[in-house]
Amino acid sequence: MSQLTPRQEPDYPIYEPEPVRDYEPIHPESRWRDLGRKLLAPIIALGALLAKFKAVAFAIFKFKVFATSATMLVSVAAYAWIWGWKFAVGFVLLMLVHEMGHVLELRRQGVPASAPLFIPFMGAVVGMKQMPHDAWREAQVALAGPILGSIGALVVWGIGEWTGSDLLIALAFTGFFLNLFNLLPVVPLDGGRAMAAVHPAIWGIGLAALVGLAFWHPNPILILVLVLGGLELWRRWQARKTPESAAYYRVKPWQRLAVGGTYIALAAFLAVAMTATHLERHF
Repeated sequence: MSQLTPRQEPDYPIYEPEPVRDYEPIHPESRWRDLGRKLLAPIIALGALLAKFKAVAFAIFKFKVFATSATMLVSVAAYAWIWGWKFAVGFVLLMLVHEMGHVLELRRQGVPASAPLFIPFMGAVVGMKQMPHDAWREAQVALAGPILGSIGALVVWGIGEWTGSDLLIALAFTGFFLNLFNLLPVVPLDGGRAMAAVHPAIWGIGLAALVGLAFWHPNPILILVLVLGGLELWRRWQARKTPESAAYYRVKPWQRLAVGGTYIALAAFLAVAMTATHLERHF
């Protein structure tokens, strides 16, 4: 007759399954809390920056650009959704430097100009109560933005190389691209306004190139620039025979050479700078 032995325990651990709940608690307020944090983070960061540098804050209110500050904050919050708040703050500040080039040159010429106003995903604009006196001065205003903007991006690039910050180098690349894009010879972009002093016929070449670019890489911003450029080109073409228009576009040969040379040199520099600051994306 066989002898019964006590049950032996296995030599490996046995895990009891955890009871499964028949529901998962949902907290919709957490999503709104995360949304609020994403929107407030860039605003708080920019506010802290202005609080730290009181001279900058004083200059902002001195030049009556409260609207500029508000639109900057809105733009930072919008761009933060795509790139994060750090990159968004740097990008908006680079746009501010670009626009201040226009403002400073307009005020140097005695032309009343508003502070820059930012439009999310569209850039920024500077309002003028009157046009410059002639195409030569309009070209100076137009090129002042990309020149100062390129200097700003160059400074960011230098700091990025010094500190080894890929974020700053990427910001510099974006700044160079922003200024190069604005040099497209199509009104109302800076390049189109500068070409008014070289030869208005270049507008047609730039418009045709923009049409090809819009077909090759469709983009809402390109389409909007194309529509605005076409309307502005038609308006200026219609007014070309008036005495006022003829006087406006009367430019001396040395002025044409100065604008054309500056335009080509700046575009070449920006293209080289973009190549040098381009970072490969790692996935």
